[in-house]
Amino acid sequence: MNYRLVCRLLSIVCLIIGVTMVFSLPWAWPTIGHRTDENFQQFETHGFLGLVYSILLSIICWAVLWRIGRKSKGELYRREAMAIVGLSWLIATILGAMPYLLSGSCNKLSVRLFNSHQHAPQVYRDAVSPLSEDQYALVQSLVAAGARGLSKEKLAEQYNAKVTKLNKGESPERPFDQVFDELRELPHWRGALIEPDEEPDAPKDRRNNYRIRAVPMSIADAIFESQSGFSTTGATVIADLEDPVSIPHCILFWRSSTHFLGGLGIIVLFVVILGQGSAGKALMRNEMPGPSKEGSHSRMQHTAWMFAGLYCGLNLVLTVLLWLLGMNFYDAVCHAFGTLATGGFSTYNASLGHFVQADPVSGAWIEYVVIVFMVLAGTNFTLLYFMMIGQAFRLIEDIEWRYYMGIIVGVTIAVMTFGMFYDDFVIDPETSLVNEFLYALRYGLFQVVSIITTTGYGTHDFDQWNSFGRGVLFLLMFVGGCAGSTGGGLKVIRHILFHKILFLQLEKSYHPTVVRPLRLGGKPVDDPELQNNILIYFSLILVLFVFGWLSVVTLEPDSTWGASEEHIEHKLIDSATAVAATLNNVGPGLGIIGATQNYANFTSWTKLLFTALMMIGRLEIFAVLVLFMPRFWRSR
Repeated sequence: MNYRLVCRLLSIVCLIIGVTMVFSLPWAWPTIGHRTDENFQQFETHGFLGLVYSILLSIICWAVLWRIGRKSKGELYRREAMAIVGLSWLIATILGAMPYLLSGSCNKLSVRLFNSHQHAPQVYRDAVSPLSEDQYALVQSLVAAGARGLSKEKLAEQYNAKVTKLNKGESPERPFDQVFDELRELPHWRGALIEPDEEPDAPKDRRNNYRIRAVPMSIADAIFESQSGFSTTGATVIADLEDPVSIPHCILFWRSSTHFLGGLGIIVLFVVILGQGSAGKALMRNEMPGPSKEGSHSRMQHTAWMFAGLYCGLNLVLTVLLWLLGMNFYDAVCHAFGTLATGGFSTYNASLGHFVQADPVSGAWIEYVVIVFMVLAGTNFTLLYFMMIGQAFRLIEDIEWRYYMGIIVGVTIAVMTFGMFYDDFVIDPETSLVNEFLYALRYGLFQVVSIITTTGYGTHDFDQWNSFGRGVLFLLMFVGGCAGSTGGGLKVIRHILFHKILFLQLEKSYHPTVVRPLRLGGKPVDDPELQNNILIYFSLILVLFVFGWLSVVTLEPDSTWGASEEHIEHKLIDSATAVAATLNNVGPGLGIIGATQNYANFTSWTKLLFTALMMIGRLEIFAVLVLFMPRFWRSR
């Protein structure tokens, strides 16, 4: 192993990360990066400084690694290439987590409530005594308000309404401030509740409010969020994306920027910038997903340029389209990054559903445009290149793309049919059959494309669909996009080859003397190792899925699912979808990590497990697993 050469090339990763962070700095100024409809309009000091410190840390890492490897000699062989790919993503994850930590970004409130006042709430993850009805009404009002809290007048109004409802029409016996003071006297609650003027340095829009304290992101939270961005998974531990104090705009832009880098691929940047000669093919083989790595040019650097050019061009086009459809420039850029990287990070809690709530007409057009670009992002970029140069017939002739589109159409029809039968798409009782069909087409198609491409955007709470619809979406997590796309999952081409291999093996069981070659698109596959590679890959995915699922089910406490038996019964399914969603780089799953939920309530060790699964899924297993083999690091 040529360690000096590896260090020299890893230093480039640190430099790329640091330079990319610079582009997030301007969004700390309210005139540049803040949403126009927000009351909070001030310079984001903590977010800006967090990014500056992270940039300096990246530069220091670059300088140290460059100094170690500045006199490196020799060629970059396959082993060094695999080490660079795996270690690059480890370094990127760690450096990418620094802005969250150093800015003091928060991911959730310190108090978690459940369905009823009879169920004990959690304060800083500790279960405490159940609340009385008036205490529950008070805390429920503050939890619903988020970290911003409520003014005295609004809290009194909501408190009185909730207590009256709980008491079946009777007014509260005690005022809310008396109940608030009572809770503050309890040991667990004292640090969780904030009264007006307690924090004079707080922003003006919450300084005079009653509030619940937000919890800063832990190391596990920051690493999870960073890897989720770079692996284009889109899973998040941030409960309130719309609170600029908990998660500043500039940090939120860095979060989306990790999608841009992850979709493009750090190693693609390597090959574009440095070329790496014959080693470029080894680097690209480990970086670009799928069993087929053939580019449209003979040289891998040209292929990398093609990939990078198409990717950046599509991001630019989608940004302009979303901007014209009503998004501000900040949101348009962030959602373009999330779409073309098939990542799914949004800047709103309701994801793309926010824009439908704001303006149903423009929101619907935004959904249709995003559907088109998600389909393109899940397509082999080599085919998109041929389409750009006027050879669109290559797209139709490609067997993988035909299967990819066939799955989208077939599953959408099935989801629509069962969804309409079970009234999943009925908005209100007066919804006509025509409107129900249009809703089913729009929401069903969007969600199917979002899951199969592993983007993970949400416009409709699919966790409320019928069992068939949710089951089909779960299976789609294991399909993924085409090879050579930014989509995750196992890839459509692997499923095609797996079924062909399975058919050949079945035929061989009753015709052992018959020898048939493996064919793809009518042509025999020349690679003799391909069959074994496909079977090994499916086996490893199954082993990792089962191991991850059993680990979460066994070690994650029941309190993660809440206090009621009804929720705890969902533990098996929720754990399975969480493992599938992270391993296949999808993001949302079912239950507590459904379309309207997040991963914040999992323990730190589970988040780190999910982080490892996301990285394994992004780098297609082998480039990560070999890092843990001692023989891999020994000298030749």
